[in-house]
Amino acid sequence: MARFWPTALLAGVLAGLGLYLYFVELPEQRTELVTATQAKQILPFEQAQISGLRVWSHSGEVVLSQPPGRPWGITAPIQTDADQRQVQALLRALVTGKVSRVVETHPVSLTPFGLDHPSTVVTVIAGDREDTLSIGDAGPLSSTLYVLRASDEAVLLTDLAPKDFLNRTLLSFRRKELLQFNQQETEQLRLTYPTTEIVLYGIEEKPKKKWKIRYPIEAEADRTEVQALLFRLEDLKALAIVDPGPEREKLAPLLTKPKVKVTVHAAGTDQVVRLFQPDPASGEAYAQTAQDGPIYKVSPSVIKELTKDLFALQDKRLLGVDTGDIALLSIKTRDEQYTLVHDRDGWMLEDQPTEKLRQDVADLLVSRIVNLPAEERVLKQAGPLAPYGLVAPVAEFVATGKNGRVAGRLALGNQSGGLLYAIGHRIPGVFQVRPDLLTQIPSRLALLASGPATPP
Repeated sequence: MARFWPTALLAGVLAGLGLYLYFVELPEQRTELVTATQAKQILPFEQAQISGLRVWSHSGEVVLSQPPGRPWGITAPIQTDADQRQVQALLRALVTGKVSRVVETHPVSLTPFGLDHPSTVVTVIAGDREDTLSIGDAGPLSSTLYVLRASDEAVLLTDLAPKDFLNRTLLSFRRKELLQFNQQETEQLRLTYPTTEIVLYGIEEKPKKKWKIRYPIEAEADRTEVQALLFRLEDLKALAIVDPGPEREKLAPLLTKPKVKVTVHAAGTDQVVRLFQPDPASGEAYAQTAQDGPIYKVSPSVIKELTKDLFALQDKRLLGVDTGDIALLSIKTRDEQYTLVHDRDGWMLEDQPTEKLRQDVADLLVSRIVNLPAEERVLKQAGPLAPYGLVAPVAEFVATGKNGRVAGRLALGNQSGGLLYAIGHRIPGVFQVRPDLLTQIPSRLALLASGPATPP
Protein backbone atom coordinates (compact mmCIF):
# COMPACT_ATOMS: atom_id res chain seq x y z
CA MET A 1 0.00 0.00 0.00
CA ALA A 2 2.94 2.30 0.83
CA ARG A 3 4.17 2.21 -2.76
CA PHE A 4 0.94 3.96 -4.03
CA TRP A 5 1.13 6.98 -1.71
CA PRO A 6 3.29 9.12 -4.12
CA THR A 7 0.67 8.61 -6.88
CA ALA A 8 -2.16 9.58 -4.52
CA LEU A 9 -0.21 12.66 -3.41
CA LEU A 10 0.38 13.72 -7.02
CA ALA A 11 -3.31 13.24 -7.82
CA GLY A 12 -4.23 15.43 -4.85
CA VAL A 13 -1.85 18.16 -6.00
CA LEU A 14 -3.29 18.08 -9.54
CA ALA A 15 -6.84 18.19 -8.18
CA GLY A 16 -5.96 21.18 -6.02
CA LEU A 17 -4.35 22.92 -8.98
CA GLY A 18 -7.45 22.27 -11.08
CA LEU A 19 -9.71 23.71 -8.39
CA TYR A 20 -7.48 26.77 -8.12
CA LEU A 21 -7.61 27.34 -11.88
CA TYR A 22 -11.38 26.84 -12.01
CA PHE A 23 -12.32 28.99 -9.01
CA VAL A 24 -9.57 31.63 -9.05
CA GLU A 25 -7.63 32.04 -12.31
CA LEU A 26 -10.44 31.48 -14.85
CA PRO A 27 -12.96 33.83 -13.14
CA GLU A 28 -10.25 36.50 -13.01
CA GLN A 29 -9.55 36.01 -16.73
CA ARG A 30 -13.26 36.16 -17.50
CA THR A 31 -13.60 39.32 -15.43
CA GLU A 32 -10.65 40.90 -17.26
CA LEU A 33 -12.19 39.95 -20.62
CA VAL A 34 -15.59 41.41 -19.66
CA THR A 35 -13.92 44.56 -18.34
CA ALA A 36 -11.89 44.96 -21.53
CA THR A 37 -15.00 44.43 -23.66
CA GLN A 38 -17.00 46.94 -21.64
CA ALA A 39 -14.18 49.44 -21.91
CA LYS A 40 -14.48 49.25 -25.70
CA GLN A 41 -18.25 49.70 -25.68
CA ILE A 42 -19.65 53.17 -26.08
CA LEU A 43 -22.71 52.40 -23.95
CA PRO A 44 -23.08 50.07 -20.97
CA PHE A 45 -26.62 49.10 -22.04
CA GLU A 46 -27.96 46.12 -23.96
CA GLN A 47 -30.26 47.00 -26.83
CA ALA A 48 -33.21 45.24 -25.16
CA GLN A 49 -32.79 47.49 -22.09
CA ILE A 50 -33.16 50.75 -24.01
CA SER A 51 -36.65 52.23 -23.64
CA GLY A 52 -36.19 55.83 -24.76
CA LEU A 53 -34.16 58.17 -26.94
CA ARG A 54 -33.79 61.92 -27.22
CA VAL A 55 -32.11 62.99 -30.45
CA TRP A 56 -31.18 66.66 -30.77
CA SER A 57 -29.90 68.26 -33.95
CA HIS A 58 -29.93 71.79 -35.37
CA SER A 59 -33.41 71.10 -36.77
CA GLY A 60 -34.82 70.41 -33.30
CA GLU A 61 -35.28 67.58 -30.81
CA VAL A 62 -37.11 64.30 -31.37
CA VAL A 63 -38.18 62.20 -28.39
CA LEU A 64 -38.85 58.51 -28.92
CA SER A 65 -40.07 55.83 -26.55
CA GLN A 66 -40.96 52.17 -26.60
CA PRO A 67 -43.66 51.09 -24.13
CA PRO A 68 -43.38 47.43 -23.06
CA GLY A 69 -44.61 45.12 -25.78
CA ARG A 70 -45.23 47.99 -28.23
CA PRO A 71 -43.31 49.37 -31.22
CA TRP A 72 -41.28 52.55 -31.03
CA GLY A 73 -43.21 55.79 -31.25
CA ILE A 74 -42.47 59.52 -31.37
CA THR A 75 -43.74 61.47 -28.35
CA ALA A 76 -42.33 64.95 -29.15
CA PRO A 77 -42.51 67.37 -30.89
CA ILE A 78 -45.61 65.45 -32.09
CA GLN A 79 -47.12 62.11 -31.19
CA THR A 80 -47.01 59.71 -34.12
CA ASP A 81 -45.68 56.36 -35.32
CA ALA A 82 -41.93 55.93 -35.69
CA ASP A 83 -40.04 54.34 -38.54
CA GLN A 84 -39.05 51.08 -36.83
CA ARG A 85 -36.18 50.40 -39.22
CA GLN A 86 -34.65 53.82 -38.69
CA VAL A 87 -34.89 53.54 -34.90
CA GLN A 88 -33.47 50.02 -34.87
CA ALA A 89 -30.60 51.10 -37.12
CA LEU A 90 -29.71 53.91 -34.71
CA LEU A 91 -29.91 51.59 -31.69
CA ARG A 92 -27.80 48.96 -33.42
CA ALA A 93 -25.15 51.55 -34.25
CA LEU A 94 -25.04 52.76 -30.64
CA VAL A 95 -24.95 49.30 -29.05
CA THR A 96 -22.44 47.74 -31.44
CA GLY A 97 -20.30 50.87 -31.73
CA LYS A 98 -16.80 50.57 -30.26
CA VAL A 99 -14.31 52.96 -28.68
CA SER A 100 -11.13 52.95 -30.74
CA ARG A 101 -9.31 55.19 -28.27
CA VAL A 102 -10.01 57.33 -25.22
CA VAL A 103 -8.60 60.63 -26.46
CA GLU A 104 -9.01 62.74 -23.33
CA THR A 105 -10.99 62.82 -20.10
CA HIS A 106 -12.33 66.08 -18.66
CA PRO A 107 -11.02 67.99 -21.72
CA VAL A 108 -10.01 71.59 -21.32
CA SER A 109 -11.31 72.44 -24.81
CA LEU A 110 -13.84 70.64 -26.98
CA THR A 111 -13.16 72.74 -30.08
CA PRO A 112 -10.45 70.48 -31.62
CA PHE A 113 -13.00 67.66 -31.77
CA GLY A 114 -15.97 69.64 -33.05
CA LEU A 115 -17.71 69.04 -29.74
CA ASP A 116 -18.10 72.69 -28.71
CA HIS A 117 -21.04 72.80 -31.13
CA PRO A 118 -21.99 69.14 -31.66
CA SER A 119 -24.02 68.27 -34.74
CA THR A 120 -26.12 65.72 -32.87
CA VAL A 121 -26.74 64.89 -29.21
CA VAL A 122 -28.26 61.53 -28.34
CA THR A 123 -29.56 60.70 -24.87
CA VAL A 124 -30.14 57.00 -24.33
CA ILE A 125 -32.58 55.94 -21.60
CA ALA A 126 -32.58 52.43 -20.13
CA GLY A 127 -35.03 52.24 -17.25
CA ASP A 128 -33.77 54.55 -14.51
CA ARG A 129 -30.36 54.93 -16.15
CA GLU A 130 -29.33 57.19 -19.00
CA ASP A 131 -26.25 58.46 -20.79
CA THR A 132 -25.72 61.22 -23.32
CA LEU A 133 -23.46 61.15 -26.35
CA SER A 134 -22.49 64.32 -28.20
CA ILE A 135 -21.40 63.74 -31.79
CA GLY A 136 -18.50 65.84 -33.06
CA ASP A 137 -16.26 65.90 -36.12
CA ALA A 138 -15.11 62.96 -38.18
CA GLY A 139 -11.92 61.32 -36.93
CA PRO A 140 -8.61 60.90 -38.74
CA LEU A 141 -9.85 57.67 -40.36
CA SER A 142 -12.90 57.22 -42.55
CA SER A 143 -16.12 56.16 -40.78
CA THR A 144 -14.99 57.41 -37.37
CA LEU A 145 -16.45 60.09 -35.13
CA TYR A 146 -15.34 61.97 -32.04
CA VAL A 147 -17.90 61.52 -29.26
CA LEU A 148 -18.21 63.15 -25.83
CA ARG A 149 -19.70 60.73 -23.30
CA ALA A 150 -21.43 62.59 -20.49
CA SER A 151 -21.20 59.85 -17.84
CA ASP A 152 -17.39 60.10 -17.57
CA GLU A 153 -16.76 63.33 -19.52
CA ALA A 154 -14.50 61.43 -21.90
CA VAL A 155 -13.72 62.35 -25.49
CA LEU A 156 -13.75 59.11 -27.46
CA LEU A 157 -12.61 58.21 -30.93
CA THR A 158 -15.29 55.75 -32.09
CA ASP A 159 -16.08 53.61 -35.11
CA LEU A 160 -19.54 55.17 -35.42
CA ALA A 161 -20.45 56.03 -39.01
CA PRO A 162 -21.43 59.64 -39.80
CA LYS A 163 -24.37 58.47 -41.94
CA ASP A 164 -26.05 57.00 -38.85
CA PHE A 165 -26.01 60.25 -36.85
CA LEU A 166 -25.72 63.30 -39.08
CA ASN A 167 -28.70 65.16 -40.56
CA ARG A 168 -31.24 63.34 -38.39
CA THR A 169 -34.57 65.19 -38.48
CA LEU A 170 -38.13 64.52 -37.37
CA LEU A 171 -38.87 63.15 -40.85
CA SER A 172 -35.95 60.72 -40.50
CA PHE A 173 -37.68 59.01 -37.57
CA ARG A 174 -41.29 59.24 -38.72
CA ARG A 175 -43.05 56.32 -40.34
CA LYS A 176 -43.10 57.23 -44.01
CA GLU A 177 -44.97 54.19 -45.38
CA LEU A 178 -48.51 55.35 -46.07
CA LEU A 179 -50.01 51.86 -45.85
CA GLN A 180 -49.14 48.88 -43.69
CA PHE A 181 -50.44 45.55 -44.92
CA ASN A 182 -49.28 42.05 -45.71
CA GLN A 183 -49.59 41.24 -49.40
CA GLN A 184 -50.36 37.60 -48.59
CA GLU A 185 -53.31 38.69 -46.44
CA THR A 186 -54.78 41.04 -49.04
CA GLU A 187 -58.27 39.94 -50.04
CA GLN A 188 -59.54 42.82 -52.17
CA LEU A 189 -58.23 45.86 -54.01
CA ARG A 190 -60.47 48.72 -55.10
CA LEU A 191 -59.27 51.45 -57.49
CA THR A 192 -61.68 54.38 -57.67
CA TYR A 193 -61.16 56.93 -60.46
CA PRO A 194 -63.14 60.11 -61.26
CA THR A 195 -65.25 58.29 -63.88
CA THR A 196 -64.93 54.58 -63.14
CA GLU A 197 -63.89 51.93 -60.63
CA ILE A 198 -62.04 48.62 -60.76
CA VAL A 199 -62.48 45.97 -58.07
CA LEU A 200 -60.14 42.99 -57.79
CA TYR A 201 -60.28 40.08 -55.38
CA GLY A 202 -57.82 37.32 -54.52
CA ILE A 203 -58.41 33.57 -54.46
CA GLU A 204 -56.05 31.37 -52.47
CA GLU A 205 -54.42 28.83 -54.78
CA LYS A 206 -51.16 26.89 -54.76
CA PRO A 207 -48.43 27.87 -55.35
CA LYS A 208 -49.56 31.51 -55.74
CA LYS A 209 -52.69 33.51 -55.05
CA LYS A 210 -54.91 34.01 -58.08
CA TRP A 211 -56.52 37.39 -58.78
CA LYS A 212 -59.81 38.13 -60.54
CA ILE A 213 -61.65 41.26 -61.61
CA ARG A 214 -65.10 41.62 -60.04
CA TYR A 215 -66.07 45.01 -61.48
CA PRO A 216 -66.73 46.48 -64.06
CA ILE A 217 -66.52 43.00 -65.61
CA GLU A 218 -66.03 39.48 -64.31
CA ALA A 219 -62.66 38.37 -65.70
CA GLU A 220 -59.29 36.86 -64.89
CA ALA A 221 -56.74 39.41 -63.70
CA ASP A 222 -53.11 39.70 -64.75
CA ARG A 223 -51.36 38.29 -61.67
CA THR A 224 -48.06 40.00 -62.49
CA GLU A 225 -49.73 43.41 -62.87
CA VAL A 226 -51.70 43.03 -59.63
CA GLN A 227 -48.60 41.96 -57.70
CA ALA A 228 -46.66 44.92 -59.11
CA LEU A 229 -49.50 47.18 -57.98
CA LEU A 230 -49.45 45.71 -54.47
CA PHE A 231 -45.65 46.05 -54.25
CA ARG A 232 -45.97 49.70 -55.28
CA LEU A 233 -48.59 50.29 -52.58
CA GLU A 234 -46.43 48.55 -49.96
CA ASP A 235 -43.51 50.75 -50.99
CA LEU A 236 -45.51 53.99 -51.13
CA LYS A 237 -43.57 56.44 -48.96
CA ALA A 238 -43.80 60.12 -48.09
CA LEU A 239 -41.05 62.40 -49.34
CA ALA A 240 -42.24 65.05 -46.89
CA ILE A 241 -45.11 65.39 -44.40
CA VAL A 242 -47.31 68.47 -43.97
CA ASP A 243 -48.78 68.49 -40.45
CA PRO A 244 -51.63 70.71 -39.24
CA GLY A 245 -50.66 74.36 -39.52
CA PRO A 246 -50.59 77.24 -42.02
CA GLU A 247 -48.99 75.20 -44.82
CA ARG A 248 -51.62 72.47 -44.55
CA GLU A 249 -54.46 74.99 -44.38
CA LYS A 250 -53.22 76.55 -47.61
CA LEU A 251 -52.76 73.19 -49.37
CA ALA A 252 -55.90 71.31 -48.25
CA PRO A 253 -58.43 73.27 -50.39
CA LEU A 254 -56.55 72.20 -53.52
CA LEU A 255 -56.94 68.51 -52.71
CA THR A 256 -60.61 67.91 -53.46
CA LYS A 257 -60.61 65.61 -56.49
CA PRO A 258 -58.25 62.62 -56.20
CA LYS A 259 -56.74 61.14 -59.32
CA VAL A 260 -57.26 57.75 -57.69
CA LYS A 261 -58.51 56.41 -54.39
CA VAL A 262 -57.08 53.03 -53.44
CA THR A 263 -58.75 50.81 -50.85
CA VAL A 264 -56.79 47.77 -49.66
CA HIS A 265 -58.80 45.17 -47.75
CA ALA A 266 -56.35 42.95 -45.84
CA ALA A 267 -56.69 40.89 -42.65
CA GLY A 268 -60.28 42.02 -42.24
CA THR A 269 -59.59 45.79 -42.31
CA ASP A 270 -59.64 48.53 -44.94
CA GLN A 271 -56.78 50.94 -45.56
CA VAL A 272 -57.39 53.89 -47.85
CA VAL A 273 -55.07 56.28 -49.64
CA ARG A 274 -56.13 59.15 -51.92
CA LEU A 275 -53.67 60.55 -54.44
CA PHE A 276 -53.82 64.09 -55.81
CA GLN A 277 -52.04 66.13 -58.45
CA PRO A 278 -53.75 69.54 -58.53
CA ASP A 279 -51.17 71.00 -60.91
CA PRO A 280 -49.36 68.39 -63.07
CA ALA A 281 -47.02 71.11 -64.39
CA SER A 282 -45.67 71.72 -60.89
CA GLY A 283 -44.24 68.20 -60.64
CA GLU A 284 -45.76 67.72 -57.19
CA ALA A 285 -48.13 65.03 -55.97
CA TYR A 286 -49.83 64.51 -52.63
CA ALA A 287 -51.56 61.76 -50.69
CA GLN A 288 -53.89 61.44 -47.72
CA THR A 289 -54.84 58.42 -45.65
CA ALA A 290 -57.35 60.33 -43.51
CA GLN A 291 -59.40 63.44 -44.26
CA ASP A 292 -58.11 65.35 -41.22
CA GLY A 293 -54.68 63.68 -41.07
CA PRO A 294 -51.31 64.77 -42.42
CA ILE A 295 -50.81 65.51 -46.10
CA TYR A 296 -47.97 63.51 -47.61
CA LYS A 297 -45.83 64.69 -50.48
CA VAL A 298 -45.15 61.73 -52.78
CA SER A 299 -43.35 61.10 -56.04
CA PRO A 300 -45.44 62.15 -59.07
CA SER A 301 -44.57 58.82 -60.71
CA VAL A 302 -46.88 57.18 -58.16
CA ILE A 303 -49.90 58.74 -59.88
CA LYS A 304 -49.02 57.10 -63.17
CA GLU A 305 -48.16 53.75 -61.59
CA LEU A 306 -51.43 53.52 -59.67
CA THR A 307 -53.81 54.80 -62.35
CA LYS A 308 -54.25 51.53 -64.23
CA ASP A 309 -56.92 51.00 -66.86
CA LEU A 310 -58.94 47.81 -67.08
CA PHE A 311 -56.88 46.39 -69.93
CA ALA A 312 -53.64 46.75 -67.96
CA LEU A 313 -55.08 44.69 -65.08
CA GLN A 314 -56.77 42.01 -67.18
CA ASP A 315 -55.19 38.67 -67.93
CA LYS A 316 -53.91 39.49 -71.40
CA ARG A 317 -53.26 35.91 -72.50
CA LEU A 318 -55.48 35.82 -75.56
CA LEU A 319 -56.25 32.11 -76.01
CA GLY A 320 -58.47 32.17 -72.94
CA VAL A 321 -57.86 28.76 -71.36
CA ASP A 322 -55.18 27.20 -69.16
CA THR A 323 -53.19 24.13 -70.23
CA GLY A 324 -54.77 21.85 -67.63
CA ASP A 325 -58.26 22.55 -69.02
CA ILE A 326 -57.41 21.65 -72.64
CA ALA A 327 -58.55 18.32 -74.07
CA LEU A 328 -57.72 19.07 -77.74
CA LEU A 329 -55.65 21.83 -79.31
CA SER A 330 -55.97 22.44 -83.03
CA ILE A 331 -52.99 24.13 -84.77
CA LYS A 332 -53.48 25.51 -88.26
CA THR A 333 -50.95 27.48 -90.33
CA ARG A 334 -50.52 28.15 -94.05
CA ASP A 335 -48.18 25.16 -94.24
CA GLU A 336 -49.47 22.67 -91.68
CA GLN A 337 -52.49 21.52 -89.75
CA TYR A 338 -52.74 19.02 -86.87
CA THR A 339 -54.56 18.49 -83.58
CA LEU A 340 -52.94 17.59 -80.27
CA VAL A 341 -54.90 15.43 -77.84
CA HIS A 342 -54.19 15.70 -74.11
CA ASP A 343 -54.54 12.60 -71.92
CA ARG A 344 -52.98 11.24 -68.73
CA ASP A 345 -49.78 10.23 -70.56
CA GLY A 346 -49.24 13.62 -72.21
CA TRP A 347 -49.85 14.76 -75.78
CA MET A 348 -50.53 12.73 -78.92
CA LEU A 349 -51.59 13.47 -82.49
CA GLU A 350 -55.30 12.98 -83.05
CA ASP A 351 -54.84 11.22 -86.42
CA GLN A 352 -51.72 9.29 -85.33
CA PRO A 353 -52.53 8.17 -81.78
CA THR A 354 -50.02 5.31 -81.79
CA GLU A 355 -47.06 7.51 -82.77
CA LYS A 356 -44.83 8.62 -79.91
CA LEU A 357 -44.38 12.39 -79.62
CA ARG A 358 -41.61 14.49 -78.16
CA GLN A 359 -43.43 15.58 -75.04
CA ASP A 360 -41.00 18.40 -74.27
CA VAL A 361 -41.58 19.87 -77.75
CA ALA A 362 -45.36 19.51 -77.43
CA ASP A 363 -45.38 20.99 -73.91
CA LEU A 364 -43.33 23.99 -75.03
CA LEU A 365 -45.60 24.63 -78.02
CA VAL A 366 -48.77 24.45 -75.93
CA SER A 367 -47.24 26.71 -73.27
CA ARG A 368 -46.31 29.32 -75.88
CA ILE A 369 -49.80 29.31 -77.36
CA VAL A 370 -51.59 29.38 -73.99
CA ASN A 371 -49.41 32.16 -72.54
CA LEU A 372 -49.18 34.48 -75.57
CA PRO A 373 -50.19 37.93 -74.20
CA ALA A 374 -51.53 40.98 -75.97
CA GLU A 375 -48.93 43.75 -76.10
CA GLU A 376 -51.08 46.59 -77.45
CA ARG A 377 -54.80 47.10 -77.93
CA VAL A 378 -55.87 48.28 -81.40
CA LEU A 379 -59.67 48.10 -81.08
CA LYS A 380 -61.69 47.73 -77.88
CA GLN A 381 -64.46 45.86 -79.69
CA ALA A 382 -64.15 43.51 -82.65
CA GLY A 383 -64.82 45.32 -85.94
CA PRO A 384 -63.96 44.60 -89.57
CA LEU A 385 -61.16 42.00 -89.49
CA ALA A 386 -59.99 42.20 -93.11
CA PRO A 387 -57.68 45.23 -92.59
CA TYR A 388 -55.76 43.19 -90.03
CA GLY A 389 -55.46 39.95 -91.99
CA LEU A 390 -57.72 38.15 -89.55
CA VAL A 391 -60.38 36.95 -91.99
CA ALA A 392 -57.87 34.39 -93.28
CA PRO A 393 -55.34 34.22 -90.42
CA VAL A 394 -51.73 33.16 -90.95
CA ALA A 395 -52.13 30.96 -87.89
CA GLU A 396 -55.10 29.83 -85.86
CA PHE A 397 -55.34 27.86 -82.62
CA VAL A 398 -58.56 26.40 -81.20
CA ALA A 399 -58.71 24.74 -77.77
CA THR A 400 -61.48 22.33 -76.85
CA GLY A 401 -62.25 21.79 -73.19
CA LYS A 402 -62.89 18.55 -71.39
CA ASN A 403 -66.63 19.09 -71.84
CA GLY A 404 -66.23 18.94 -75.63
CA ARG A 405 -66.90 22.65 -76.17
CA VAL A 406 -64.59 25.30 -77.60
CA ALA A 407 -62.79 26.84 -74.60
CA GLY A 408 -60.29 29.12 -76.31
CA ARG A 409 -59.33 30.58 -79.66
CA LEU A 410 -56.40 32.61 -80.94
CA ALA A 411 -55.89 33.93 -84.48
CA LEU A 412 -52.80 35.72 -85.84
CA GLY A 413 -52.98 38.11 -88.81
CA ASN A 414 -50.81 40.63 -90.61
CA GLN A 415 -47.59 42.08 -89.25
CA SER A 416 -47.24 45.80 -88.59
CA GLY A 417 -44.51 47.69 -86.79
CA GLY A 418 -42.78 44.50 -85.67
CA LEU A 419 -45.98 43.07 -84.12
CA LEU A 420 -48.79 40.82 -85.34
CA TYR A 421 -52.47 41.64 -85.24
CA ALA A 422 -54.40 39.11 -83.19
CA ILE A 423 -57.81 38.29 -81.75
CA GLY A 424 -58.48 35.93 -78.87
CA HIS A 425 -61.17 34.28 -76.82
CA ARG A 426 -60.33 35.95 -73.49
CA ILE A 427 -60.67 39.66 -74.32
CA PRO A 428 -62.89 41.22 -77.03
CA GLY A 429 -61.13 43.48 -79.52
CA VAL A 430 -58.15 43.49 -81.85
CA PHE A 431 -54.66 43.46 -80.39
CA GLN A 432 -51.01 43.28 -81.36
CA VAL A 433 -48.72 40.47 -80.17
CA ARG A 434 -45.08 39.52 -80.59
CA PRO A 435 -44.44 37.57 -83.81
CA ASP A 436 -42.08 34.97 -82.29
CA LEU A 437 -44.77 32.28 -82.10
CA LEU A 438 -44.98 32.01 -85.89
CA THR A 439 -41.39 30.72 -86.06
CA GLN A 440 -41.80 28.47 -83.02
CA ILE A 441 -44.56 26.17 -84.32
CA PRO A 442 -42.99 22.75 -84.98
CA SER A 443 -44.02 20.73 -87.99
CA ARG A 444 -45.84 17.46 -87.56
CA LEU A 445 -42.57 15.65 -88.37
CA ALA A 446 -40.64 17.63 -85.75
CA LEU A 447 -43.18 16.61 -83.10
CA LEU A 448 -42.63 12.90 -83.73
CA ALA A 449 -39.99 11.22 -81.60
CA SER A 450 -38.39 9.82 -84.75
CA GLY A 451 -38.31 13.19 -86.50
CA PRO A 452 -35.58 15.85 -86.68
CA ALA A 453 -34.91 18.27 -83.84
CA THR A 454 -37.05 21.40 -83.77
CA PRO A 455 -35.62 24.90 -83.31
CA PRO A 456 -35.99 26.39 -79.80
